[in-house]
Amino acid sequence: MNQKKILVAYFSCSGRTAAAAKEIAATTNADLYEIVPKEPYTQADLNWHDPQSRSSLEMRNPSSRPAIADRAIDTESYDIVFVGFPVWWYIAPTIINTFLEQYDFSGKIVVPFATSGSSGIENCEKNLRSAYPDFIWRKGKLLNGRISKEMLASWIDQACK
Repeated sequence: MNQKKILVAYFSCSGRTAAAAKEIAATTNADLYEIVPKEPYTQADLNWHDPQSRSSLEMRNPSSRPAIADRAIDTESYDIVFVGFPVWWYIAPTIINTFLEQYDFSGKIVVPFATSGSSGIENCEKNLRSAYPDFIWRKGKLLNGRISKEMLASWIDQACK
């Protein structure tokens, strides 16, 4: 593909985002990093129908920054970082903010990707670009279901330029 060093970092609760991350990593020969919450999410935590569930409370609080398990990674050597997540309440889960703020991606290419049952990625991208203007953002992609190798390769090629 190209000679740039690539990291694929992702947060996944159901495995759908993890599967997409693994496809990207395999296609780009990238390193894979799972964003693991210090306190794992239970099924009850993820119940978006319950306004008192952990995920509901986090998503209503813009300053929420769930802790990440102590899995430090040296991000200095990476040129491009793909960041994946499920779409929650039309935005990225707040643990993504924790990750993006824990490491310095200023001046690096950052490419969001997401999975979702019904939402798009556009609002996620808008909010992330606004919150982290020092990153070099590339167009993200919603990666649901079966992903054709051609579509994935074309998107990655554009994102890595």
